[in-house]
Amino acid sequence: MVAAGTAGRGEQVQAEAEGRADGDSQCSAGRTMHAAQSTHAVPHGSGISNRFALRAGRSGALRLTNGSARRAAQSELPLAGMPVASSLSVDRELFDHAGYVVIEDVFDPATDLDPVVDEYANLLDEMASRWYAQGLIDSTYATLPFAERFGHVLNDIGPDGYRAFDITLSSPITEDAPIHTGPAVFDLITRERLLDVVEQLVGPEILSNPIQHVRIKPPELTLNDKFKHKNTMVAATEWHQDQGVATIEVDATEMLTVWFPVFDTTTENGCLCVVPGSHKRGLLLHCPSKPGQLFDLRIPEVIRGSEGLPLEMKRGSALFMHRLTMHSSLRNLSPGVRWSFDLRYQPVGQPTGRDWLPAFVVRSRADPSREVRDWRRWADLWTEARSVIAANPSVQRPRRWTGTEAECA
Repeated sequence: MVAAGTAGRGEQVQAEAEGRADGDSQCSAGRTMHAAQSTHAVPHGSGISNRFALRAGRSGALRLTNGSARRAAQSELPLAGMPVASSLSVDRELFDHAGYVVIEDVFDPATDLDPVVDEYANLLDEMASRWYAQGLIDSTYATLPFAERFGHVLNDIGPDGYRAFDITLSSPITEDAPIHTGPAVFDLITRERLLDVVEQLVGPEILSNPIQHVRIKPPELTLNDKFKHKNTMVAATEWHQDQGVATIEVDATEMLTVWFPVFDTTTENGCLCVVPGSHKRGLLLHCPSKPGQLFDLRIPEVIRGSEGLPLEMKRGSALFMHRLTMHSSLRNLSPGVRWSFDLRYQPVGQPTGRDWLPAFVVRSRADPSREVRDWRRWADLWTEARSVIAANPSVQRPRRWTGTEAECA
C-alpha cells in the first residue's frame, strides 16, 4: 500500500487563508455570538487522520441549551445561534423551529471516520496509478500530502475524474460509469448511532435515499479554472433546498438531510451555511445555470433574502436538516482539504426523487430481515442500477426547473 502523502503521522496543516465566498454563496457570521478566536486542533483518532488534519482559528457559535432553545421556539423569536446538542436525543421542538440541529459526537473519529480516510487514500493511490499508466495524468504525485495531491490529480484528469470518488452515479451513466462503493462508506451510512438520531426524525422504518455525495474539496488555489466554480463537489455550493434538487415526486416525502465533516469545518475552509427557519417558507424557485454562468442550481437572491449562518463543525458531529432549509457552502480558501458527506434518509415506502437509483432499507423495527447489512449487496445494487440506466437512459427524468422564470433571467 502506498501512503497518501509523505507527511509524518503527527503533522498538521496550518490554515492560513483569509476571506469568504462572495455573491450568492455569502453568509454572515454576524448571526452568531462569537467567542474570542482560538486555535482548535482536529481531535486525534488514529495516526492516519493526522496526515489530513487542519488547524484553524475557530469562532465559537452560541451553544443553546434545551431550555433556551425551547423558550426561543415558544416565543417564536429568531434563534440567536447554532442549535447544538451534546447527546443523541433530538429536541424535536427545536428542530421544527430552526429547520436543523447539529449533534456532536455522532461519529467516533478513530473507529468511524479514520477508516473512510484510509479507504479514500487507497482509492487515490489506485486511480492515480491507473491514470498515470494510461497516460492521462502527468504524475502520480505520490510524494504530496493528500489535499495537494488530490488537487493535482484532478487538474490533470479533468472534472470527470471526480466521479470515481463520489458515492452516487452522475450523468452520463454508461455500463462502466465510475462510482465508489467501499465498505467504510457503507459502514458510515448504516452506523447505528447515526440511525438512532435519524429514527427520532423520520420514524422506525428508515430508507437510505440515493441522493448522496462525498465532497472532497482541495484548496481552491490548487485547482485550475475547470473546477473552481461550477463543480459543486470541489467548489462552493450555491443557495438551495434539498427538496428542490430532486424530482417533483419527492414533495410528498419526509426526506431528511444528514451532513457531516470528515475533519473540522471552518469559515476559512468552506463550512456549510444555513438560513434558520427558512423551511417554513416552503419550496422556493431554483434557477438552473445558463451557458457562461458559474453555478449549477441556485435560489435567486431576490427570493432568498436573508443572509445565512455559518456552521463551523467539529469532527464527529453531524447536521440534521429539514429538506426545505436553505443552505450553501463557502469556498475552501485554506491550504487543507475540506471533506464532507451529505446523505439523505426517509420513511420506507415514500418516493425518493431519484427512482432510477437504488434506495435500500437501513433500519426496520417491524421486519429487520429487510435491512441491507452487507456492503457488497449495497455495491451490487448500484452496479445493477447502472446496467439498467445504461441500457435505457430515458428512465432518468430532468429537474423540475426550466430557468424560464422571470427571476432566473
